[in-house]
Amino acid sequence: MNIPFEIYRSPNTMRARVEDLRRDGRKIAVVPTMGALHEGHLQLLRVARAKADVVILTIFVNPTQFGPAEDLSRYPRDEAGDLAKARTCRIDLAFCPDVASMYPTGAQTFVEVRELQQALCGASRPGHFAGVATVVAKLFNATLPHVAVFGEKDYQQLAIIRRMTRDLDFDVEIASVPISREADGLAMSSRNAYLSADQRRAALSLSVGLAAAEAVVKSGETSAAKIVAAARAPIEAEMARIDYVELRDATELTPVETLAGKAVLAMAVFVGATRLIDNRVLG
Repeated sequence: MNIPFEIYRSPNTMRARVEDLRRDGRKIAVVPTMGALHEGHLQLLRVARAKADVVILTIFVNPTQFGPAEDLSRYPRDEAGDLAKARTCRIDLAFCPDVASMYPTGAQTFVEVRELQQALCGASRPGHFAGVATVVAKLFNATLPHVAVFGEKDYQQLAIIRRMTRDLDFDVEIASVPISREADGLAMSSRNAYLSADQRRAALSLSVGLAAAEAVVKSGETSAAKIVAAARAPIEAEMARIDYVELRDATELTPVETLAGKAVLAMAVFVGATRLIDNRVLG
């Protein structure tokens, strides 16, 4: 039985609606986003649609995951456009709260996944993953999902959410979806809209670097230093500013010196003022 499309703004009213649906035996899927939807987000929604009876899209630009010098104020916002795109994927409900309803006056409680948040993006964006883990926990409490769908482009974020879900006993299946890419290989991102034509071309060096690293691994290379060097070379040729390019254990995100099992080659690169991330699982 279909349910009418509705938008909820309050965590309490959202939760009350989902409690009714769960009592009716409906399986609930949620796709948490910050809006600015692109084809990658729509693929998450399609996966959610295949997994559940009721699909909830959340749109919330979460201030606690932005640093003081980051792009919170200019982060793209288009709720009406986002909802129009999402409804082509047959979502049932949308949760679009404001900051005051998510973080009431005096809020001071945060969730931290202490070890997994230290490396990679966590090293250069202190506090970022505490903001991510906290808001995802709050979104789970508001939407009460059986399954939550996330993209693999934010690999460290996905690892942190998996660990938080396990550690805090959330009864939620975490489903992941491979990176959606443009035809030329660039990983889809809401921040791609910031790139000029020249920067957009330079940004292709990330996916070129990942492909080069994968090629040396397929040739038999196991040295992390040589794998990382292969990935860095195309990026450095474009004179992009590298935040990090590192090979890490695929589960624990600990450093890898020799590729022996599954590892993730993760990178963050500034193209102009825009910070882009990408990754590839190797081994």
